[in-house]
Amino acid sequence: MVEKPDVIGAIFGQTEGLLGPDLDLRELQRTGRIGRIDVFLRNENGKTTGKIRVPSSLDLSETALIAAAIETIERIGPCSSVLKVRGIKDIRSIKRSFVMKRAKELIRRFMEEEIPDSSWLSERLKESVRVAELSNYKGLPSGPNIENYDEIILVEGRADVINLLKNGIKNVVAIGGTSIPQPIIDLCKRKVVTVFVDGDRGGDLIVKELLQLTDIDYVAKSPEGKEVEELTKKEIFKALRSKVPVGQYRTEIKSKKVDERIRDLCKKTLEEIVGTRAVYLFDKNLSLIGKIPLSNKKKIEEESKSAYVAVVDGTLTQDVVDLFDRAGVEIIAGVDVEEGVESIGILLTRKDFE
Repeated sequence: MVEKPDVIGAIFGQTEGLLGPDLDLRELQRTGRIGRIDVFLRNENGKTTGKIRVPSSLDLSETALIAAAIETIERIGPCSSVLKVRGIKDIRSIKRSFVMKRAKELIRRFMEEEIPDSSWLSERLKESVRVAELSNYKGLPSGPNIENYDEIILVEGRADVINLLKNGIKNVVAIGGTSIPQPIIDLCKRKVVTVFVDGDRGGDLIVKELLQLTDIDYVAKSPEGKEVEELTKKEIFKALRSKVPVGQYRTEIKSKKVDERIRDLCKKTLEEIVGTRAVYLFDKNLSLIGKIPLSNKKKIEEESKSAYVAVVDGTLTQDVVDLFDRAGVEIIAGVDVEEGVESIGILLTRKDFE
């Protein structure tokens, strides 16, 4: 085994005078034509192997002579040694390759960021003008002069209004949250209304609340999982063309298919829990989450957030259904259901299993 000083000493000692005074390593290093010699060693099983790196600013023939001279070293410290030159690399060629590759990237980036054509600039200008038309209707974000339109579009928030204005739709008003304000309720009674909501359960909840509080005519939804504020122009117009009358929307909600396994689970559970006055909650895998007394509304609401099916030993009232709707429960089963109760989920009673 040898150490780094042994290797450095052997290189300078055993090559001294070998190539004459012009190529003496000590002199070359002093003048900066040979750089710092790096030695990397690894000791295993009582032997040393490693690599030596010698930076050179000499020309190729002189560098090759230095390399060959290093191969003549036969001893390092007290040990016999074998040195082989693995190669001579021109660092400038490596740098040239990097420079060429980087230059191509810079040219490509510049070309991608070329000055846009006049049609692009014109479209951006129109968008800016449309967004500048953002107004308000009794404190709610809207397009300009809403009272002048016979038909209006209701959206959820300010960002939705801006996106529709950018795409040339001006007869739009934001509800401004999940709670429906009185100006919207009054406006809906006087206008032909299309409700345009996000493609999630929150959108369904807003439609449900509007149906209970006022008159709306059509329902349009974003694609599943998308919000109105992030839709492209094509997606916006496609969604609005696909709007459905409120009657059809109600029918579609009611006609959602229920898996046979879920029907069997609800039927069996309703038979088992008779007289318990309890709520049984199940997840999407139809595994039981919990059994909660119907009187404990707070705990029911907390546990229902992870539930897919709720089975109630009792009559489904609007209050109970709203509780499950807020939690996101898809299927609600009960002994019976009060007349006029509405839900964005699927309501099942014993009659459905007869």
